[in-house]
Amino acid sequence: MQLKVGEIVEGTVKSLTKFGAFVVLPDGSTGLVHISEIAYAYVTDIHEHLSEGQQVKVMVIGIDGTKINLSIKRTLPAPQREQGHRPRPSGAPSSPAASAPSAPQQKSFDDMLKQFMTESDSKMSSIRAYSDHKTKTRRR
Repeated sequence: MQLKVGEIVEGTVKSLTKFGAFVVLPDGSTGLVHISEIAYAYVTDIHEHLSEGQQVKVMVIGIDGTKINLSIKRTLPAPQREQGHRPRPSGAPSSPAASAPSAPQQKSFDDMLKQFMTESDSKMSSIRAYSDHKTKTRRR
């Protein structure tokens, strides 16, 4: 049986390490599921998610010579993001209704670019003044 990238197969967890799990595939080869590819959530202890001898569904995500990279999380549906979890950057529409034509006019790209350039110039001039002051005091 020849494995292909993107293929989903059943395997058995052979051993667990602090960086991932080794899984025996149906063709007898062994692949590694890196700890970052076990679950969508942050995994601190691999033993909370897997145990030796457990049957798992894995996706082949890479084959590099004799090394086979596997993923468990890519066989699972992606979790839904919580609404309102992260604050939106200012100027970004908060809902589809806010981007409707009746919404207040946002700054144009040219206006935002002018504002950025003005702020950038003032920051750079203060940095230059500070560095000039430092070099002048050293030369004395």
